[in-house]
Amino acid sequence: MIQLKEYTIPFVGLKQGLHQFEYQIDNTFFEHFEYDEFNSSAVKVDMEFNKKTTLLELQFKATGTVNVNCDLTNEPFDLPIKNEFFLVVKFGDEYNDENEELLIIPHGEYEVNVQQYIYELIVLAIPSKRVHPGVENGTLQSDILKKLEELSPKEKTNVNNNEETDPRWDKLKNLLNDKQ
Repeated sequence: MIQLKEYTIPFVGLKQGLHQFEYQIDNTFFEHFEYDEFNSSAVKVDMEFNKKTTLLELQFKATGTVNVNCDLTNEPFDLPIKNEFFLVVKFGDEYNDENEELLIIPHGEYEVNVQQYIYELIVLAIPSKRVHPGVENGTLQSDILKKLEELSPKEKTNVNNNEETDPRWDKLKNLLNDKQ
């Protein structure tokens, strides 16, 4: 993965205290990660960069929308996202990013790249099941929804002794009865 210059922060020249950074993220950002799950994206990432004497504190806040396809109907829709992430950057003997909330960089480093953290912040804000809001409230009219309704299992039939059975299992039950 190529590190993009606009996401590299040279903190050595910054004064101690709070600094603000703002990033506008679209699909060209995700192309660098070879991530193509979004039809389009418009996400704003605000980052507060607090430089202290022995460490750096980074507070990420992402808000915006990504256009994705519904998992049920495959209809595209704009999904609003909102996510936050806090990262502490400390200095040590060698690079270590094993802890997700703590990054250790060597003492001689003078810059930190935040593109991976922005990528994860946005991707992890997406729910695992993406359902069109029109499906949830019943306003979406789609051929796929009509077909799903048509193919859904019908009500169970009643047998003589008032047991409810599914007609698909009757043939299998006959196989068991024939063996005896």
